[in-house]
Amino acid sequence: MEIMKAVQMHAFGGPEVLIYEYVPRPEPGTDELLVRVNAAGVNPLDWKIREGMFREGVQLPLIPGKDIAGVVECVGST
Repeated sequence: MEIMKAVQMHAFGGPEVLIYEYVPRPEPGTDELLVRVNAAGVNPLDWKIREGMFREGVQLPLIPGKDIAGVVECVGST
């Protein structure tokens, strides 16, 4: 199993719930990409989810953030 570094949260709360740790590298599913992230941004939705404002449908642990720039590493089946 390959691993990667990620900021992950295991609970809702303040910035202290964000933990920089090693996690298993995911395999992209159908119509998905795996991106090696070079830069990431934090938007208002990210910190609202972290604080627990939108708990419904959120599964922990969670790697927050979708605003990224990087290089496509792998493409899932289409």
